[in-house]
Amino acid sequence: MKALERLVESVILGSRWILVVFLGGLAVALAGYAVSFCAKLFKVMSHVLDYDEAQMILGMLGLIDAALVASLLVMVMIASYENFVGRFDEHEAELSWLGKLDSGSLKIKVASSIVAISSIHLLQVFLNVDSYTDSQIMWLTIMHLTFVASALLLGFLEKIMTALKH
Repeated sequence: MKALERLVESVILGSRWILVVFLGGLAVALAGYAVSFCAKLFKVMSHVLDYDEAQMILGMLGLIDAALVASLLVMVMIASYENFVGRFDEHEAELSWLGKLDSGSLKIKVASSIVAISSIHLLQVFLNVDSYTDSQIMWLTIMHLTFVASALLLGFLEKIMTALKH
């Protein structure tokens, strides 16, 4: 019976390496997103003299939005690998911030990134308000406020969990 238990534990523990497929897929998606970012950057730069101020701000916000999404992908990939698959022993100096990312703080960082991305998107909507109906603006605002409330609740719950641990 003990041998069966060890086998089950080994299979379960070893299955964490399947996550590498998902993390590799995210890396491929990040590379594709980098191509998309370069296309956006080229479009903005090719119109730098044509765009009025509002169009330039919208273009820059699109680039900031893309950078935040890319950073979110990297953060999730690194933290997921570190927390669930293996350690980055050889890169300890480069990743000193990583030890501060447990699953609770990762959730908060992801939620904060989503709020930031949503904020930028909502700002783009407000700068281009003529392209949206009142109903669309209302729903986008409600979605953004939902993201904000979720991030606040996650932060509050993490604070409670940290207090309970001590």
